[in-house]
Amino acid sequence: MKQVLMVIQLQMVFLLLTSFHKKEEPKPALTIRVNNLRNSNGVVQYTLYTTPDGFPDEHYKKYYRKSTAKIENGNSELTFQNLPAGKYAVNILHDEDSNGKIKKGLLLPKEGIGFSNYQSIGISNRPVFQKASFELMDDKKMDVRIIYF
Repeated sequence: MKQVLMVIQLQMVFLLLTSFHKKEEPKPALTIRVNNLRNSNGVVQYTLYTTPDGFPDEHYKKYYRKSTAKIENGNSELTFQNLPAGKYAVNILHDEDSNGKIKKGLLLPKEGIGFSNYQSIGISNRPVFQKASFELMDDKKMDVRIIYF
């Protein structure tokens, strides 16, 4: 009888301890699509930023997460899983030679680039974190336009 009572007490203590365990908030996913690439050479490099420091980061040293995806029929898509809710900006490179670097001419990139919330870029419309950023609270899908010079 004493043993049964002890087992019941242990079970109650276990239930009490586990009921106070803080449940983890679900972490959202971000799916990014790029369409109408000029060819299917190389890969598409997807880079996420969480701070304005270094955005856009031409040398890819100050990013939050970075990954690549294949190109199929001039389109590519990648999903970043388990992201903490917060503010993000996206930088995309159509890395035609798959070397992880932006191939440049005299001043302008020779490979396609794109940024969240940008349809075009130029001298008066340079990418900045404040304009490129967005809030991620739940799962989100977005299209990013690739710009070729």
